[in-house]
Amino acid sequence: MHPVLEKLLHEAPVILDGAWGTQLQTRGLEPGLSPDSWNLTHPEIVEEVARAYVEAGSRVILTNTFGATCLGEERYGFADRVAEINRAGVAISKRAAQGKSLVFASMGPTGKLLLSGETTEAEMAAAFQEQATALAEGGADGIVIETMSDPVEARLAVQAAKATRLPVVGCMVFDSGKNQDRTMMGTTPEQAAEILAAAGADVVGANCGQGIAGFVPLCMRLKAACGLPIWIKANAGKPEIVDGRIVYRTTPEEFASYGPLLVQAGASFLGGCCGTGPEFIRALKTAVRGR
Repeated sequence: MHPVLEKLLHEAPVILDGAWGTQLQTRGLEPGLSPDSWNLTHPEIVEEVARAYVEAGSRVILTNTFGATCLGEERYGFADRVAEINRAGVAISKRAAQGKSLVFASMGPTGKLLLSGETTEAEMAAAFQEQATALAEGGADGIVIETMSDPVEARLAVQAAKATRLPVVGCMVFDSGKNQDRTMMGTTPEQAAEILAAAGADVVGANCGQGIAGFVPLCMRLKAACGLPIWIKANAGKPEIVDGRIVYRTTPEEFASYGPLLVQAGASFLGGCCGTGPEFIRALKTAVRGR
């Protein structure tokens, strides 16, 4: 096990942070804009999000770099600034952490589909390599590959991150199928665990896609499929549109009530995804304290 992870897991479960995108939206990020570019244009607001999670008790916080590959940023006109965006994202989270939390940099999907020929495996691999290199140069303590639906894209991202020698977390999003236990591409938790582990992930897991209740069986299946630590970041329920606004109905207390169940199911890392905030992390920390 990577020494960084070994040290963290001496006191498990490890409390993570919550959502970034929805937190930035509450602070003025409008739909259709690049969230990652705010590392350059609104660094003080990005740091406010990160600092709130540190103060809530997150032992690991992420970075505002989810979509910051050249493939992901070309639609916004920032493709030539991705290295700068990624390095800035790490610097912002490091400032907010002040040594109290570790910073694991976020890498999400490119937004391009291999199956439809929008890009090639070689182009995708190069994009992830550029991002991972910049994140490592920026001083990240680890890298999290998250919200992946395509197992090929997930593998390419994990391999690129692994080349940095940082600890690597690989997560997929299970939001499809009758029981919401498959990715959009049909990948099961068992298949995901096998693919991510084979690519070199040190931790495997699931994030986004559904509310926290559905993550208990997903966690159990991931744990049974591999011997690696499990990372879980659930949404605050399903998003609803109310008066033109996206609303998540799950309360922090309801969300946190599943924390002990997830620990029992095998989770070593627990946090939140879309719709969650610092209040969810505080409640989650309280719910699993002493386990």
